[in-house]
Amino acid sequence: MNKIVPIALLAGGIVLMLFGINATNSFGSDVSRFFTGSPTDKAVWMLIGGTVAAVVGLLWTLRSWRQA
Repeated sequence: MNKIVPIALLAGGIVLMLFGINATNSFGSDVSRFFTGSPTDKAVWMLIGGTVAAVVGLLWTLRSWRQA
């Protein structure tokens, strides 16, 4: 149980980053990028959230394996 949570956080972060990458390549994001110069807020937040979750999950996983 102790190692399931960080691995799930790592996997969820990777999945969220993939959704964010797909969202940045969407038509809505292209329209937003045309008018504002940046992709949609949803795409940016998915990328940021996924990156943070993946890094926290990775560090937590490495820390729990060192203590074992």
